[in-house]
Amino acid sequence: MHPGEMKIKAGEIELNPGRETRTLKVANSGDRPIQVGSHYHFYETNPALSFERELSLGFRLNIAAGTAVRFEPGQSRTVELVRFAGKQRIFGFRGEVMGDLNRGENADG
Repeated sequence: MHPGEMKIKAGEIELNPGRETRTLKVANSGDRPIQVGSHYHFYETNPALSFERELSLGFRLNIAAGTAVRFEPGQSRTVELVRFAGKQRIFGFRGEVMGDLNRGENADG
């Protein structure tokens, strides 16, 4: 092997096998592009993104780590979301959840 050389196995890599997914139609109703990263809690994305927000609670984009999806002003697209793994605790982002998804804790209460 040489410095920088990569040995890549042939075939497709399945993202998040066996995890719950859902598909949502999302529209950018704002006047600026909005980019959402691979591990951003989709429920807490920019309010200018119009979609069935409650269905995205506890989910993120089902795309490769480190990548993002960009929504241009006026653009609609269908995205696939995948449930967060682990302890189902969400903190940060826009501060709308701040707790355990399974117990319904959130910033309001």
